[in-house]
Amino acid sequence: MYAVHPETVSPELAQFLDLGGYGWKPVANAADVTADAPAEGWRGAIIRLDSGAGDIDAAWAVARALRESGTCVLVLVRGNALDELTMRDELFDDFCLDPFHPRELEARLAHLAAASNGGSTEIIEYGPLRINLDTYEAVVDEHPLDLTYMEYELLRFLASQPGRVFTREALLNQVWGYEYYGGARTVDVHIRRLRAKLGEENADLIQTVRSVGYRLGTYRWR
Repeated sequence: MYAVHPETVSPELAQFLDLGGYGWKPVANAADVTADAPAEGWRGAIIRLDSGAGDIDAAWAVARALRESGTCVLVLVRGNALDELTMRDELFDDFCLDPFHPRELEARLAHLAAASNGGSTEIIEYGPLRINLDTYEAVVDEHPLDLTYMEYELLRFLASQPGRVFTREALLNQVWGYEYYGGARTVDVHIRRLRAKLGEENADLIQTVRSVGYRLGTYRWR
């Protein structure tokens, strides 16, 4: 669960978090950092620096409380407010320019997660498939897959949430980015190439959900 400040989350950020499957909860002030913390602790935090001295002071207070609790903090900041980061290195781990690009923010959150795990190598595993998020490598049945960057990104995104169905539009937004104007056929072409590279024995790792989209793996409704 990610802590997100301010409490009024922008539609763009809320959409990014929801489409990406990130669990999140708005945090209004420093006191809420402890009061609203999940039992397992915060997975990370995203703090958006809003204009106005009062708002920014509140944001840094929240950042301080999060850091004191051992939570990694990512700051979203506009280019004209970069001076706010000066002499505050102890209050955040990374920052991203706002407005953000979804793929950049996703990459920075992945880096944040790796940092919170002590820098250990992060691996996604599903059946015979293994994806190394640090080296951008993927293997199936211990055989390396020769993937293009976008094929890797699509496979990684699907594998990060096995069983969840994504529409073609959601995949375009999350993998190619909101500024990409290609049609849904782009997704279909990349899925076909991925299945070919996975081989006949593993092609069904990526399943088509008729009239909806695609998912990696199976899901049995309990």
